[in-house]
Amino acid sequence: MTTTSDAPARTATGAPPAADAAGGSTPAPGGGDADLAALLLRLGDDALVLGQRLCQWITRAPTIEEDLALSNIALDLIGHARALLTRGGLLDGTGRTEDDLAFTRPDREFTNALLTELPNGDFAVTVARQLAYTHYAVLRYEALAGCADAELAAFGTRAAKEVAFHRLHADRWTLRLGRGTAESARRMQQGLERVWPYTGELFDEDDVVRRLAASGTVPSPAPLRPEWERRVADVVTRAGLTVPAPSWRARGGRDGLHTEEFGPLIAELQSVRRQFPGGTW
Repeated sequence: MTTTSDAPARTATGAPPAADAAGGSTPAPGGGDADLAALLLRLGDDALVLGQRLCQWITRAPTIEEDLALSNIALDLIGHARALLTRGGLLDGTGRTEDDLAFTRPDREFTNALLTELPNGDFAVTVARQLAYTHYAVLRYEALAGCADAELAAFGTRAAKEVAFHRLHADRWTLRLGRGTAESARRMQQGLERVWPYTGELFDEDDVVRRLAASGTVPSPAPLRPEWERRVADVVTRAGLTVPAPSWRARGGRDGLHTEEFGPLIAELQSVRRQFPGGTW
């Protein structure tokens, strides 16, 4: 399976990415802590943004059980975001707290993968997004568990175990919808087609990732892709569905270029803090 083609890669808006036109993404200033801080913020933003998206299912999920399940998954993700953003703020030299990073940054400073910000759509789209993300996240966090940074390794060990439950939830719903009625299978296939062009960005390398991998600090996600493809293909096939082969792929989230739906999502996330700056509860 592949998510690339001879067609040019596209940004969230469908245009060729400006970074590619300039010859690659902009390197993080400095090295060492600056690179690790940038990576932590990316991973933290992934978890925070996806957690916020899942929160939008509260009171709207298909059943009460799913309302609770998605709420609990969102809470886990926000917990991951807190740990990652806190450490990132300590390392980037700005002194920003987790709240500063979550609630005061403009949308162009968020570096989450575009997959995590995609609108929920119907329930099948959310399941497809969860299938793609959770299989990636388990592999990513398992790889972090063996990295040289002791604190990040400890986080990876814990987070991988938590996301494994999220993966199981996504797998079961993919099978249930794929093997259900003709309508549920149609919607699940459409959900896969909707999210698959956004999966490639999870495994992209840029200068930050390459420097961290070369120094032995944090492994690159790129080598994880074949195993991710194998695992998700197994679930999709057992569900009686087809793994999509998109003719284009999105990128730009790591450079702060987002979909048009991202602005309202962040506005909602930050609304209370911006309405009551400095407020405490």
